Amino acid sequence: MLFRILAITIALSLSACSSWVYRFDIPQGNFLEQKDIDKLQIGMTKEQVKFVLGSPVVNDAFGNDTLHYVYLLKSGRSEEFNVKKKFILYFDNEVLASAEGDFVLADNFYVPMVN
Repeated sequence: MLFRILAITIALSLSACSSWVYRFDIPQGNFLEQKDIDKLQIGMTKEQVKFVLGSPVVNDAFGNDTLHYVYLLKSGRSEEFNVKKKFILYFDNEVLASAEGDFVLADNFYVPMVN
């Protein structure tokens, strides 16, 4: 009887170890790739930008001249695998004027788009 209680106690203690519990990766937001960022050019309309990057998850409540693309990955394995990226596009009269964020802009980004 004592052996069974001891075995159950050990089994329950080991199952509570956090390293044995599987945790899911939790991705949130817009996952952007550099190859899609490379397709952007000044002079593109909002519809063209949304066609290339998709609709942003975050909408600017105070203005309609900015698109915010945010991506967060919370890893279930370790915090060293967590990813947080942002990319902000600014428009002037519904036309892409500038961009900033965690991606490198291509050289042709500054070449105006000819419609």
